[in-house]
Amino acid sequence: MGKHDTTSRFRLRAVAAAGLVALGVLGAVGTAQAETKTIKDTPCSVGVRACVDVDEKQAWLISPEGEIDRGPVDISPGAEDTPSPRGNFRVQWKHKDHYSKEYDAPMPWSTFFAPGGIAFHEGNLDNPSGGCIRLDEEDAKAFFNYLSVGDRVQVV
Repeated sequence: MGKHDTTSRFRLRAVAAAGLVALGVLGAVGTAQAETKTIKDTPCSVGVRACVDVDEKQAWLISPEGEIDRGPVDISPGAEDTPSPRGNFRVQWKHKDHYSKEYDAPMPWSTFFAPGGIAFHEGNLDNPSGGCIRLDEEDAKAFFNYLSVGDRVQVV
């Protein structure tokens, strides 16, 4: 390719860009589609098994088919100085009778999903948590029994 042969360079760039768009690496088409596919009546993306809306203080359990199996249920997220982390996570482990040494408090029906010991668990819904997602007893049991290690959790 000569130093003034812009046509060949343009074609190579176009082919490379088209490949990146097809992979979803470049371009609005790939990213816009992924961002707009949400589970009906929730703010979460298709493919998650648990969805949390921190601002609305609600959570849902989602079937593998993308249908709401439970929810919305009331939650108590983290306080302003200890916020619940937002993002996409996976269930890491579960412990029915967990006790927090850090907070010197029981955390029954714990389903851990984010770094730092963040979990869904039974707790008081009247005040914020230390970052966990607190649920009433019935809902905490349901989340514990429904979710498996590796399931996707989205917190928005």
